[in-house]
Amino acid sequence: MTILIILIILVAIPFVAAVFLSKHFAIEREITINRPNQEVFDFVKHLKNNVRYNKWTMTDPNVKLTYTGTDGTVGFIAAWDSTNKNVGQGEQEIVKIEEGRRVDFALRFVRPFENTAGAYFITEPLSGNQTKVRWVFTGDRNYANRIMHFVLNLKKMLGNDLQTSLNTMKQLLEK
Repeated sequence: MTILIILIILVAIPFVAAVFLSKHFAIEREITINRPNQEVFDFVKHLKNNVRYNKWTMTDPNVKLTYTGTDGTVGFIAAWDSTNKNVGQGEQEIVKIEEGRRVDFALRFVRPFENTAGAYFITEPLSGNQTKVRWVFTGDRNYANRIMHFVLNLKKMLGNDLQTSLNTMKQLLEK
């Protein structure tokens, strides 16, 4: 009987915890790149560069990519479609650009789950030819997604993926 009670409590913890978790989430990572700000900004605002540093896109070398519009401008859409469950299907659209400083994206996921989110890069010139790059994912999550975030510790997992991508970006730009 004691084991059953302990088991019920353990199963209930994520469901109770999800009630208290915020509906909004933000996952943020940053890195310093030894290149001038404008060069770094021009790189991150072009979505076609994602295939060179983005961990998720790089997971499937056979991912089907399609592009609509003019890259590096508001309204440009980069779509992906993969049979790899870690990549899935969706699209990313440039929705706002503050030249030399910030670029905002709308993310629309189709598979493995339907959801929308936002993301943005902020570049900040530092001393010399260094640039700080912040990459932020934001969104809202329903009760079921809050349970999933709690159980899988998605904030840590996605944060690690962002950092891996930023590290790859740094290596590319500092060559």
